[in-house]
Amino acid sequence: MARLEISERQMSDITILDLNGDVTFGEGSILLRAAIRQALGEGRKKIFLNFAKVGYLDSSGVGELVSGFTAIGREDGKLKLLNLPPRIRQLLAITKLLTVFDVAENDSEAITSYN
Repeated sequence: MARLEISERQMSDITILDLNGDVTFGEGSILLRAAIRQALGEGRKKIFLNFAKVGYLDSSGVGELVSGFTAIGREDGKLKLLNLPPRIRQLLAITKLLTVFDVAENDSEAITSYN
């Protein structure tokens, strides 16, 4: 199991959280929650989670995605997903969450999705 690391970057007024590792029960989902809440607490309401380097997402990680989506939505913001690997895309399709989240395939598509 790869430990989750999160780095942050800004593109215009969009915050991209680059996830590297596994988003799983325990530390992974706690780190994800903290990163989303911190960005939201700083008034950043356009947030993308970049899954390009995520190997595994478990039910706890899925729950954290939904929790973050709800928290940001309450603040009139948007949480969107970026670069979903096939396995994670399939998991979100099975759980019907692909119908909830906006998904971009690359950074330029992410930026234009907010225009």
